[in-house]
Parts: sequence; structure tokens; C-alpha cells
Amino acid sequence: MASQTMKHSLILIPLLLCFLVASVQSGGIAVYWGQDGREGTLKSTCDSGNYVIVILAFITTFGNGRTLVLNLAGHCDPSTGGCKSLTTDIKACQAKGIKVLLSLGGGSGSYTLSSPSDAQNVAKYLWDNYLGGTSTDRPLGRAVLDGIDLDIELGGTSYYDVLAKTLSSYSSKGKKVYISAAPQCPYPDAHLGQALSTGIFDYVWVQFYNNPPCQYQSGDITKLTKSWNTWTSNVKVTKIFMGLPASTGAAGSGYIPPSTLTGQVLPMAKKSSKYGGVMLWSRYFDVQNKYSDQVKSFVANLADDGDANGTTATA
Repeated sequence: MASQTMKHSLILIPLLLCFLVASVQSGGIAVYWGQDGREGTLKSTCDSGNYVIVILAFITTFGNGRTLVLNLAGHCDPSTGGCKSLTTDIKACQAKGIKVLLSLGGGSGSYTLSSPSDAQNVAKYLWDNYLGGTSTDRPLGRAVLDGIDLDIELGGTSYYDVLAKTLSSYSSKGKKVYISAAPQCPYPDAHLGQALSTGIFDYVWVQFYNNPPCQYQSGDITKLTKSWNTWTSNVKVTKIFMGLPASTGAAGSGYIPPSTLTGQVLPMAKKSSKYGGVMLWSRYFDVQNKYSDQVKSFVANLADDGDANGTTATA
């Protein structure tokens, strides 16, 4: 009888360990690329091995009947067809299993949506010129991007739900269209709150910076923790990423030292089943500070966040 009980115990122990591991989530790093010519090529970004998602930034003009304008800063000029050469880099990233998305919006530009039909027209243009549709003059060449990101910080707040739903509907034509968003951490987001309520977003990287009421401040993660829990509890999304500046120069406030991120913040964030990882602004600042090099194993690895004796990771 004792030996039979021992056999049962030996079976239960690995099952219990699996449950405990499953209750803490692993993730990856997403990064914005495209707004500084000094950040290196898209291919070198993917070759670094640090990222699972790269977001091309930005389409800075769209909506209200305007022609969509791609702005990749010092990298290439789409008006002369100069960005079509990125096709090779995009395909190289995708061959490594890295998703490449295109972001609409940003902190400067001229964009808004004037009606449901306007939103649908923007979605159709994106489908034909950047996703799985067809066009005679695709700005990035023949490469088919994996999805669209909404980083809406200006203009009106209406019809982004229609845009997201229309883009998502194109998944029925074959390749899945991933939809992501980059809201500010005050909840709900002023521009994307209605869109996020649709529940169709695959990824949400909340910007926990330049927003003192809901970000890390001087060794205190209290406000950040409260905001993270609010987002993970209320937003219907597959995965939520913690959006952070990759260096002190990347944002006015909200920078988290790598040792604090790995030792205090990530153990807290990973308790949510929606934890997807960390989003960094941006590749340029990450290159300068080597932030992702210091934290990537902790973002993804369940075993590196400290042990039962209270030790914490350092970077």
C-alpha cells in the first residue's frame, strides 16, 4: 500500500510542477523600427535574435480621403520607389519566424478617420498595398506584411473599431492579418478605447512611459503594477506587452533600469495569462543602450526571475 501511494505521489509531482510553470507566462520582445537611419537595417534588426515582432513606423498620413503616406525617416524614400528594396529584408525576417507589422499614426503627422466608409477605404488600401492584396505599385515591394499596428495619438477618436474589424476580416482571404495597438497607459485610452473593446486585437503594447500617473517612477512600481493589472483585467486581447523606452533618451519619463525590470517588474507582469512580453521604443535607442541584450532572456525565460529564497536577477 505504501509503495502504491509513493507511485501516485511521483506521478503527481511533475504534474504539479507543470501547473506551477504554466501559471507564470513567458514572452518576447517587440520593437519599433524605421524612425532613425542610424538604427541599422531591418535585416540586422532581425538578425540580432532579440525580437519576435518588428513594427515598421509609420504611415503618418491617412484618412479623410487622403493618400496614405509612408515615412521611414532616413531609411528610404517611398515617393521614388526607394523602399521596395525592403522586400528582401522583410522576407528574411519572416523566414526567421519574426512577424513584421506596419504601424499607422505616431506622435506626429496628419491623420484621422472621417466615417465608417473612410475607415474601410483605408483598410482596403492597406490590404492591397502592404498585405495580401494586389496593387501595381506596392511601396514595400512584393513582401506581404503580417499585420497592422495602430499607434493613434492625434486627430479624432472615431471609427478605428471599423478599421480594425475590416482589416481583421481580410484574414478570411488566406493569410491571417494580425492587428495590434499601442495605447497610452491611462485607462481607457482616449483614441483607441472603442476599438479595443471589439476584442479582435492580437497584441496590445501599452505605452507605460510619458504618463506619470501609470508608470514606473524612481524605484516605485506601485503605479505601474496597478495600471498593468487594470489593462490585463479589462482588455479582451490575446497578449499584452509592457511598452517601455529602451533608454533614458527614448522618452521624457518612464525608463526602467534593466535590473529593476528583471528583478521586480517582470515577475509581477508574468502572473497574468495575457503577458506577451515587452515592447521597446525604439530600435535606435535599443542599439545605443543594449537594453534588449540585457533583458531578453528574462522576458522569455521562466527560470530567470529569481528563486524561492528571494534572490533577484540583475543586468
